Amino acid sequence: MARLIDEFRRGWLGGSKPPLLLAISIAIVTLALSTLTRWGFAQVRPDIFFTPYVPAVVLTTMFGGYRIGVPTALAAGALGMTVNFGDTTADAARFVLLAIFLVVCGVAIWGVEHYRRIAARQQDISRRLLEEEEYRKRLVEELQHRLKNKTSTIHAVLHQVLADQPQTWNAVDRRIRALSATDDLISRMDGTGCDIRELLRSELGPYGHVRFNLNGTPLFLPAKLAVSLALMFHELATNASKYGAFASARGFLQVSWTVSDDRLSITWDETEGPTVEHIGKPGFGTKLLNSALRPFDGKTEISYLKSGVHCIMQCRIPAS
Repeated sequence: MARLIDEFRRGWLGGSKPPLLLAISIAIVTLALSTLTRWGFAQVRPDIFFTPYVPAVVLTTMFGGYRIGVPTALAAGALGMTVNFGDTTADAARFVLLAIFLVVCGVAIWGVEHYRRIAARQQDISRRLLEEEEYRKRLVEELQHRLKNKTSTIHAVLHQVLADQPQTWNAVDRRIRALSATDDLISRMDGTGCDIRELLRSELGPYGHVRFNLNGTPLFLPAKLAVSLALMFHELATNASKYGAFASARGFLQVSWTVSDDRLSITWDETEGPTVEHIGKPGFGTKLLNSALRPFDGKTEISYLKSGVHCIMQCRIPAS
């Protein structure tokens, strides 16, 4: 029974053609049940000749396609014309009803077959998309593995080269660790998401936990938004280590966020950093900050104040 249900489901979705013997058996059973139903109706209305056979035609077409549906419709028409319950006889009115029945069956068979073809096409597309997604995952995992190995190699080489320059090594070490931590976090939250506080701590932690403060309620970020914000936080933190709060001994960073309905607002506020005297032409980092939140109906406002960089990021939080 379970196999029959599975065969029917795959046939209805257009995924496979059932064995011919099984399809003929289904047609015979449905026609027999329809004839039995017609006999029951004949106890009240003996002039019902074709209507009980319509479900049989639809079901067999759903199961085996038009190649089974058309013979079933013709067989049902023959049964309606030749099998009588009571004293009714074939007359001109029954031939008219037969023509109407065949037209209705033709429309039903066309509709079901059209649906089966659409369902089969969608299944094929879904299968190819799943295969491409599996390939993409394998490729990303391999790239992440190679990137991690390269980062470790670069970290070891620089440590050896800068062994006699501890001050320079400490600055470089923080940058490499921050970059590695962000890469690891992005790879982990692909398809799952993460908490915004965890994301910020992963990015800012290598610069020293006393150099920043996080203020906001627990907030879980869906995967796509988390990846976009991770890239933005990394860019802002990198700039802070070069020119902002993390480039000064007294520099401090305050990151706060609020949520209203489905809108997220994040404030990145640097203080006590070097004075910003010259702003260069917008580069890749600026373009990233200005465009990363557009898919989430968001925007970014960056201000270069005397106290430091002030950035406001606003966006919509997509449904998880």
